[in-house]
Amino acid sequence: MKVAVDRRRCISSGYCVMEAPAVFTRDEDGLVVLLDADPPPAQHAAARTAALACPAAVITVSEEGSDAA
Repeated sequence: MKVAVDRRRCISSGYCVMEAPAVFTRDEDGLVVLLDADPPPAQHAAARTAALACPAAVITVSEEGSDAA
């Protein structure tokens, strides 16, 4: 799995951090910061949930090269 974010469109909702704190955090301005662009399988479901929960749709999850765990 690969995860990417578009910080320019982030609206600082914080849902990503609530759903996947091992994958995302926020900077001093409240904008998303990607901690792990290639999270381990144990974090895949949380990363997918965070992407779905993001109201600005700034998180992209691709399954390339993964086992889709």
